[in-house]
Amino acid sequence: MIENKVISIIGTGVIGAGWAARFLANGYTVKAFDPNKVSREQLKINVRNAFKSLKKIGLHKNASLKNLKVFSKLPDALHKTSFVQENVPENEKIKKNILKQIDNLVDKNILIASSSSGLLPSKIQSTCKFPERVLIGHPFNPVYLLPLVEIVAGKKTSHKNVKKLRKLYEHIGMRPLIVQKEIEGYISDRLQEALWREALHIINDGVASTDEVDDAIVYGPGLRWAFMGVCLTFHLAGGETGMKHMLEQFGPALKLPWTKLRAPKLTSRLKKAMVSGTKKQAGKVNIKELEEQRDLFLIEIMKTLHKNRNSKFPNWNKKYNNFK
Repeated sequence: MIENKVISIIGTGVIGAGWAARFLANGYTVKAFDPNKVSREQLKINVRNAFKSLKKIGLHKNASLKNLKVFSKLPDALHKTSFVQENVPENEKIKKNILKQIDNLVDKNILIASSSSGLLPSKIQSTCKFPERVLIGHPFNPVYLLPLVEIVAGKKTSHKNVKKLRKLYEHIGMRPLIVQKEIEGYISDRLQEALWREALHIINDGVASTDEVDDAIVYGPGLRWAFMGVCLTFHLAGGETGMKHMLEQFGPALKLPWTKLRAPKLTSRLKKAMVSGTKKQAGKVNIKELEEQRDLFLIEIMKTLHKNRNSKFPNWNKKYNNFK
C-alpha cells in the first residue's frame, strides 16, 4: 500500500477516467494530465458519471470529487506523486516517449504502470533509465467497476515491484492477475479476440446478425463464464471424471475445421453490417444510457459473484472488491 495517497493519471480517455474514478473512490488524490483541453473537460464529466455507480457499492470515507486535480502540463501532474498509471494511445512509439518523460521526472522508487492492452513491457520500458519499476497494469472497461487487472513484467522489471503493484491494486478493490510469461495481448484480450474474430466471420458469412451473435453468448455460455470461466465450465461438462472425460470425448472434435483463426477482411459490406446491426440493437438508447444500464447489471453480477464464489469455493479466495 502507498502511504502518500497521491496518484498520477497520464492520459484521460475512457481508461484514464476509469482509473481516476477508482482511485478517487478509494480515498486517493488524483493528479491527471492530458494535453487535450477537451479530454481534460470530459474527464471531469466521466468521473462524475462513474461516481453514480460507485456510490451504489460504497465509497471510502475520504472519497471526494474535489480530490481530482487536472493539469495541462506533465510535470505538474507528477509533482510529489506516489504512483503513475499511464493511459496514452496504444502505440509503441507514443508509449515509449511518454514513459521516458515520466521516468525522467519522478523519483526512481515510484512505480510506473502502463494500461497497454497488448504491447510487450520489455519494449516500452527499453528507453527508461529505471526500467525495473516500469510494467503493465492492464485493466478492463469500466475500470471503476471491473476488478480484473493483468500485471505483466518486462525483462528488466524487478520481482519486488511486481509484488508492490499487486498490493496496491488489491488495496483499491481489484483482482490482480500476474501473467507468468511476457506475451503480446496478455491473457484476457487474447481470449476475447478469438471470440471477436469468430463473431466477425459468422456475420460476414451471413450466418447470424449482430443481435443473434450477442444472444448466443448472453443467454448461453456467457452466463456460465461469469461464474466459472472457460476451463472449469468444461470440467463440469465432463461429468464425474470432469476434464479427463471432456478431453477424451470431445478432444478429437478440436481438429474439425469449425473455427477460423484469422480474422476476415474488414470490407465495406462487413463494416456496414456491424455498424447497422449494433445501431439497430441499441435502438433509441444512447451510449450514456447504455453505460448506465451496463453498470447496474455489472454491479448485480459482481454482488452475486462475490457472495457465491468466495463463500462456497475457498480456493477462489479473497475479497477483491467492496461488495458486502
